[in-house]
Amino acid sequence: MERFDIRSVIDGYSQGYFLMAEGDGQPIEWYYTNERTLIPLDDRFRYPKSLQRAINQNRFEVKIDSAFEQVVEGCADRETTWISNELRSLYFNLHQAGWAHSFETWQGDKLAGGILGIAIRGVFIGESMFFKIPEGSKVAMVKLVEHLRSRGYGLFDAQLMNPHLARFGAYEIDDQSYQNLLQKALTKSCVFV
Repeated sequence: MERFDIRSVIDGYSQGYFLMAEGDGQPIEWYYTNERTLIPLDDRFRYPKSLQRAINQNRFEVKIDSAFEQVVEGCADRETTWISNELRSLYFNLHQAGWAHSFETWQGDKLAGGILGIAIRGVFIGESMFFKIPEGSKVAMVKLVEHLRSRGYGLFDAQLMNPHLARFGAYEIDDQSYQNLLQKALTKSCVFV
């Protein structure tokens, strides 16, 4: 029997927990942080001016869930990864159940980049992102924010801050503020695809 069933995973994420492994071959465990990183869905969202050219030139096509396994593999393909084989398998199960999604950029028939995430009602939890073609993941981020706005999402949870996310206006909030936003967003009935 699997350690994590779909319902318990969705319940955990709905309370602000997230899953990670310390490395490939390590067990996946629940984590919680008292400082949460959010990607703004309002006018605080920003991106580097150099990215505007790639967007204006329509260098990338956006697709959703057309290469889910490839996006998971791309996100896990690092020198040290927290996306273990067990977690990959769980993401595939979540995807088949309609919870986990890939938001992708393509250049012709080549996957340029993508974002892996879990959508629960009005909350999108960004798990990881990667690129194979420069700007692929950055354009995916801009287009994903536009998509979430158009679908009425209330929260884009990026979990942990890094310099890449900061360039998009990501900000950290305390646990109580996060819980308030999370519970409010969970009252929404949004459909990702």
